[in-house]
Amino acid sequence: MRGDTPLTGDFGQRLRRLRARAGLSQESLAHTSGVSVRALADMERGRTRGPQRRTVQVLAEALGLDDEEAAALEKSAALGRPRPRAATDPVTPGTLALPRDIQDFTARGPALARLLELARDTGPDRPAVAVVAGQPGLGKTAFAVHAAHHLAPHFPDGQFALDLHGMDPEPTAPRDALARLLGAMGIADAAIPAGTDDRAGLWRSLVGDRRVLLLLDNAVDESQVGPLLPGTGGSLTIVTSRHSLAGLESVHRSDLALLRREEAVELLTRIIGPDRVRAEAQAARDLADLCGHLPLAVRIAGQRLLSRPHERLSKLVARLAAEGRRLDGLQAGSLRVRAAFALSYRQLPSHTGTFLRRASLAAGADFSPETGALLAGLSYDEAVACAEELTDAGLLQSDATAERYRFHDLLKLYAAEQVAAEDGPEIRDAALDRTARWMLRRATAAALHFDVEHDGTALGETDGDPDPDGAPTGREEARAWLEAERAQWLAALRRAHSTGRHRQVVDTAQAMHWFSDLNQHWEEWVEVFQRSSDSARVLGSSRDEAVHLNYLAWAYNMCLHDPHTALSTADAALVAARDCGDGLQEGWALGYGAGALHRQGRTEEAHARLREAAGCLASQDSPQARLGELTILNSLGTLLRQAGRAAEALETHRRSERICRVGIPGRTDELIALYRAVARQQIGNDLAALERWSEAEPPLRQALAAFEAAHMPAWAGPARLDLGHVLSAMAHPEARATLLTARDDLTELRSPRQAEATAALTALDEAGAAR
Repeated sequence: MRGDTPLTGDFGQRLRRLRARAGLSQESLAHTSGVSVRALADMERGRTRGPQRRTVQVLAEALGLDDEEAAALEKSAALGRPRPRAATDPVTPGTLALPRDIQDFTARGPALARLLELARDTGPDRPAVAVVAGQPGLGKTAFAVHAAHHLAPHFPDGQFALDLHGMDPEPTAPRDALARLLGAMGIADAAIPAGTDDRAGLWRSLVGDRRVLLLLDNAVDESQVGPLLPGTGGSLTIVTSRHSLAGLESVHRSDLALLRREEAVELLTRIIGPDRVRAEAQAARDLADLCGHLPLAVRIAGQRLLSRPHERLSKLVARLAAEGRRLDGLQAGSLRVRAAFALSYRQLPSHTGTFLRRASLAAGADFSPETGALLAGLSYDEAVACAEELTDAGLLQSDATAERYRFHDLLKLYAAEQVAAEDGPEIRDAALDRTARWMLRRATAAALHFDVEHDGTALGETDGDPDPDGAPTGREEARAWLEAERAQWLAALRRAHSTGRHRQVVDTAQAMHWFSDLNQHWEEWVEVFQRSSDSARVLGSSRDEAVHLNYLAWAYNMCLHDPHTALSTADAALVAARDCGDGLQEGWALGYGAGALHRQGRTEEAHARLREAAGCLASQDSPQARLGELTILNSLGTLLRQAGRAAEALETHRRSERICRVGIPGRTDELIALYRAVARQQIGNDLAALERWSEAEPPLRQALAAFEAAHMPAWAGPARLDLGHVLSAMAHPEARATLLTARDDLTELRSPRQAEATAALTALDEAGAAR
């Protein structure tokens, strides 16, 4: 044995002598060993007389002790460890030892760091409590156990873990939990008080002057946890629960999130080894995605692959890709994703369970309480209460700003299984039909806020909002609802179409026409108008078919940028319009066909059709014909400019502007202002083509301002790019910023002109470098 450190004596004195001999300060020994400075100070002052064996081991390693010295240090620590306080039938301490740590534990670094900081901040008057909450499968217990092992050296007076069985039909009662904790502290059964309050008092007195770590796993609610929490002392309690335990005061919260994709792949790598993951890197990423980045699901997939070393990752990916078999595939031995969800589902009250499973029928990534209420057959207030209860239970996630909720993908599959098992097809179909009818009535009423041609007359079964008191008022509220519920009303339109409610499909799509013009970057308009034109054909209305085929041709031109299909659709609209003698729809069909021809580079044919369309519409006196004529003139002028005839284009667009100045009976000033903005944009482009740059700038700025004020991003993006071209030619200081914004906007809109914006930026930078 080195030196002259005695074999016997107080642990604190021995530790202090050994530290001094090693020439270490408390801070340096704390850094080397991982034991906090406060814990070391308590040991050396004699406040902590008998730290746990693991703490002694890390101190011995940090001090560089040989085997004999380490054994002597452990012996002095053992002498100071607490003895049973009752002489009768003592219970051996340590019966609530921490579970085994998971060696392949992955991620959660920031959450672990926050717990370490919390552990270091505990003191005699600052016992700390950390709540680890979240949905099933997030790995709350694994994280808490891993954290407890990591933090153990900071709590030399003991670490205790207790499963509270919160998901069992009968969770552990606080009285019984206290009995187990007292027994772990060495209190004999006969000495444990009878009442819960007395047991809690004794427990707190025992730990009040000790640094202990308490892990309370799987708690059901606040009333179960409260009596178990130390009142004083430098302890740390980690509580895991699927419920938020929002009623616990003065606690630190670690609400675990899903893994990031790279973290999920890392977990898979640690389970099955890097070679298999490297060999199928894309399959590993796909597998992580199919598991929804849920730790439990990734672990199950990994354990399944580990038990089948000959199987390729891509085989499991192919199995999980089928939604109907995904939950079946996510099981390995006793580990089952479905079982984890079932524990929580079985505890729900009847109406809350109904809400959860029926909400899985909602379309899209999230849903509103309105949708949940319709599907579950509940009132709005009842639906909100259910959604909040499910959020607290970790089964739904709430939106940060809006009254909306979402499922984890795998939990949504589980809930859908429960619909099939508990409701059956008749109840399911009735819920979907009820919701679809309501959604289409609301969507139609909301869209009519934008329809300048709607005169307030009835629209049959779709007329009027189904809940006038809760209906959107004004365009901004209507726009917000239509955008937020896009997936729902589109799913409702599909259902109405598939179940034969064709008049409702046509009326809803008709109401959407003007709203679609504000959001022409939505690809979904192709489906909307395809279904409405199909429904019009089934109804036997040639006029409705012509109208909706024209809408569909517009969508192929402007939303999908598919001029070939747009042309064939416009030709079909032209045939239907001529069959029913509708000159207005004939003019529109000619115009849409011209636009498709122009996009295909068939300029002469496009020019001829535009001339024919302009003549067809000019011969009619209706306000609708005037609006159509404005559109055709703007398109004709654009074609002339691109053919090198900028002066003729300028005159054509000024003719369009003159019509706007005169006004159109029955059409609002707001609407005419937008048509004039289109004309101003094209006038600016005509002047630019004539290299009259300073004259081109004002009309382009005016057009851009009008489109932005009307919240029309699909129109504002191209106008900003046109302005950027002009500012670049003028060497204007705003040119680069304007082009940058235009490029970003056009990219977000998936516009083909994003490449034009990128090229303009490159040319501007090269010109600047040359100068």
